[in-house]
Amino acid sequence: MAKEKQIVVGSRGSKLALIQTNWVISELKRLNPEFEFQIEKITTKGDKITDAPLSRLGGVGLFTKELEVALIEKKIDIAVHSAKDVPTEIHGELTVGATPKRKDPHDVLISNNNATLKELPKNARIGTSSLRRRAQLLAFRPDLRVLDLRGNLDTRLKKLETDTMEAIILAHAGLIRMGYSGQISQIPFDIMLPAVGQGSLYIEIRKHDNRIEKVVSGINDPETRIAVEAERALMARLEGGCQVPIGAHAQVQGNEVYLEAIICSVDGITAVRDNHRGPANQAVKIGNELAQRMLENGGMKILNEIRQEFQKNINHI
Repeated sequence: MAKEKQIVVGSRGSKLALIQTNWVISELKRLNPEFEFQIEKITTKGDKITDAPLSRLGGVGLFTKELEVALIEKKIDIAVHSAKDVPTEIHGELTVGATPKRKDPHDVLISNNNATLKELPKNARIGTSSLRRRAQLLAFRPDLRVLDLRGNLDTRLKKLETDTMEAIILAHAGLIRMGYSGQISQIPFDIMLPAVGQGSLYIEIRKHDNRIEKVVSGINDPETRIAVEAERALMARLEGGCQVPIGAHAQVQGNEVYLEAIICSVDGITAVRDNHRGPANQAVKIGNELAQRMLENGGMKILNEIRQEFQKNINHI
């Protein structure tokens, strides 16, 4: 087959990442049957370091940088990411070619006895790799003992069986994509707002690569794109990341986008929560405006305290 009809798709090598990438390829093939697609597996820094909490690793792009380098060096033509892993500032030579329709962005609880978050026993041990989840859990139930839980989705599910934990928290979207059929308990947004971009995929391509841009444009979902843009604009203004407990969720409602967000202290004691809405075609503005209001209403103080503490931790690694 002629080289111009071959497209190389970069993916992390985890089971979930490959499921996501294979789904993207199947959709692209359906819309572009004249092309041939192949997967290039790429290991990221976040994949290599599995014995430390993400919040202590510092930096950005833990699960994306190596894929982006491969794109820039033209070793791959497309990179498939979970949107929540993509830094808010994308490399100048790259762009987002498509944001497919979002899966359910909620977090869910999986427990040994199918209990809900309210039904868990006092001082129950819960595993999560996320400071965002930890903070919101403790805000809702200060008695809970939250344990660090790293590894891919399969590994984390197995740890619930082998480690002394009563429950773990995971993103529902990943479980849906993995075909998980076990018992879950959805955690409502009033208790836990998701990570920015949770449930969404980002299809990253080189800027001005018209051939690839045309190929991937058919799987873009405009409403998902708008919602994630609002969330990411908020995150960018807050200068947040995996090491900061920030939750956000946006959705398009008619001609408007509605955005809700929270900034928490790590112990869950202090939080600033707010919402904003406005024209859907001004998603970035809505995100910026909400972030600014939250910073002025106590968010800046929370974030400064968190960053000072994390800098001490990083310096001791």
